[in-house]
Amino acid sequence: MFYKETEFQDSSIGKIPKDWRAAKLTDAADYINGYAFSPEDWKTEGLPIIRIQNLNDLAAHFNYFDGKIDGKYLVRNGDLLFAWSASIGCYLWNRGDAWLNQHIFKVAPKQGIDRQYLYYTLFMAIEQLKKRVHGSTMKHFKRGELTRALIPLPLEKEEQRAIVGVLGVVDSAVELADTVIAKTERLKKGLMQQLLTRGIGHTEYKDTAIGKTPKTWQIARLEDVSEDFIGGGTPSTSNPEYWNGDIAWMTSAHINGRLITTGQKYITKKGVENSATHIVPKNNLLVATRVGIGKAAVNKIDIAISQDLTGVVINKEKALPEFLYWVLINGGNRLKSLAQGSTIKGILREELGKWHIPVPSVNEQKRIDEILSAADKKLELERNEKTRLERVKRGLMDLLLTGKVRVRMD
Repeated sequence: MFYKETEFQDSSIGKIPKDWRAAKLTDAADYINGYAFSPEDWKTEGLPIIRIQNLNDLAAHFNYFDGKIDGKYLVRNGDLLFAWSASIGCYLWNRGDAWLNQHIFKVAPKQGIDRQYLYYTLFMAIEQLKKRVHGSTMKHFKRGELTRALIPLPLEKEEQRAIVGVLGVVDSAVELADTVIAKTERLKKGLMQQLLTRGIGHTEYKDTAIGKTPKTWQIARLEDVSEDFIGGGTPSTSNPEYWNGDIAWMTSAHINGRLITTGQKYITKKGVENSATHIVPKNNLLVATRVGIGKAAVNKIDIAISQDLTGVVINKEKALPEFLYWVLINGGNRLKSLAQGSTIKGILREELGKWHIPVPSVNEQKRIDEILSAADKKLELERNEKTRLERVKRGLMDLLLTGKVRVRMD
């Protein structure tokens, strides 16, 4: 099915097969800019108006239009869209009939050009266009740049479609991975809500300051199950004696999961002694109280922290840091409501300590953590699989869209 190409020609976008050509974007398609809708045109019914945020965020709000304009601005499923301002990118539309707003092209392939093939090669063209953007507030490229951006183009449409067939298989696998991830995220969210409010095997409940909970659970303040609250700081970055040591150090940006097992950077003993940072003993709780409020993690290593974080040393006879992690994550919005300040919001340690939490028995805390951690691990594996598939796709695109490897059609 595949074979390695050996005969190439030089082009302005590198070596391509001798029977391909480097085509201008304007030779491959026509580009229809969207209609300049104004806020006065927005309605609550009619067809949705596609704005750039609707391309990047499936949950973004739609505005609607119920009037009459030129049909060239109508978008249907399967149409190829190309955002040329703010968030430059290309998309295949699949959300039903809609109107196209300005700053987005509807791309109409010319004869002999497969739409899906053009979609894949537009990603290559975007890398060229991003080098020639204009504007400081809203980055964009000028329409004339479409004549300068080039794509590799097999002359036979059948070969274009054959390449699309291969990449489409991987795309389908990525879409399936997305579906599985979304399902697991819903499962995890449901489990958190159920287990952190109803517990395991309870039949009697009571009303509390944080809602209905099992009758045997205690409601405590975070400080009631803690031994200490530790502040952080950052050693001077201009003093090399404070950095590249053997003491792990981190900011809230390093939190991207429930466990911290490495440092974001490493500092020296002098760095600790000459700054406001402190070391949080391992197997305790790190809470973002300045930047990234709502994030939390359990540190599995001794680690120094920045001023964005507060270390909470837990009394293990009363609570498990792993359980409290889930409580904090589940109550993220409630935690954010404690933030004070105008420029940089933060949570005072006193307020964090007064935060009310449910406290089941330590054994039940452990069982709840085991269930939620299993769901979290499943989600991690699924995300890793999606990352692997995306890596495979990038590799195939590099081979197939440059003609290094070709699809045999006979």
